[in-house]
Amino acid sequence: MPRSMTAFASASAEYPWGTVTWELRSINHRFLEATFRLPETLRHLETNYREQLRQFAQRGKLDCTLRIDFDLGRTVGINLDIARRYLATCEEIQQLMPGSSTALSPIDVLKAPGVMQEEKIDTESLKIASLSVYDTALGLLIDARTREGDRLSRFICDRLGKIKREVANIRSVLPQLMAQQEQKIRDKLEQFAAVLDDERIEQELVYLANKSDVDEELDRLETHIEEFNHALDSTSPVGRRLDFLLQELNREANTLSSKSQAATTTHSAVELKVLIEQIREQVQNLE
Repeated sequence: MPRSMTAFASASAEYPWGTVTWELRSINHRFLEATFRLPETLRHLETNYREQLRQFAQRGKLDCTLRIDFDLGRTVGINLDIARRYLATCEEIQQLMPGSSTALSPIDVLKAPGVMQEEKIDTESLKIASLSVYDTALGLLIDARTREGDRLSRFICDRLGKIKREVANIRSVLPQLMAQQEQKIRDKLEQFAAVLDDERIEQELVYLANKSDVDEELDRLETHIEEFNHALDSTSPVGRRLDFLLQELNREANTLSSKSQAATTTHSAVELKVLIEQIREQVQNLE
């Protein structure tokens, strides 16, 4: 079954230094177009993310956001040497200010730059973590696109079945309609019987019969329906092919409408156009 291009997926994983979260949003597009929102520390990996995306999708406009929430408690201790220098500097400044005394609290010392030292994160570990979670998010996105594609395929198959029934209805009433049309023409030509010979009348009847004959259009409609069903059974991206088949279906429906000689076939031609347009709206979302 073809996949939809509309989906959302989110994946996250926790590590000793924090949490990595990917959010992926996908909508329909003629080609594969992706926008990445990345932390500056991983901006250089955008090419890697794009290459990984191409292994999962071929069409769609994607919005990919990576968020890294570092653990605020990731410290290895206090740099006492910096703390001592900070206190000594404060004492020297205090001596320049006779008559005033301000006591420093331990919290004030800890807030000084460099006193509390955070654990340094290995950039390679951060890269591996982001790629791993990204792979998980892409898998979830494809699962969502597949489920949505399955629902769209069922909708399309239902409309194709209705189109096939309309074609069958036209075939069933066509002989009767052709006979009625021929009789109507003969009745109109009776008043000219004195000036038109039988051979000329037969020629005119053949011409009008060929002009209103829709067997070829019905045959092509059935062929396009078979191709449509065959494409829907494929696991490869078929959105562009289905769009082409819809153009051909619509072309035959228009020809059928222009050749219509009775209200029955006119109604069927209109119904075909409605069904084809309903299918087109859904095909636009298929990869």
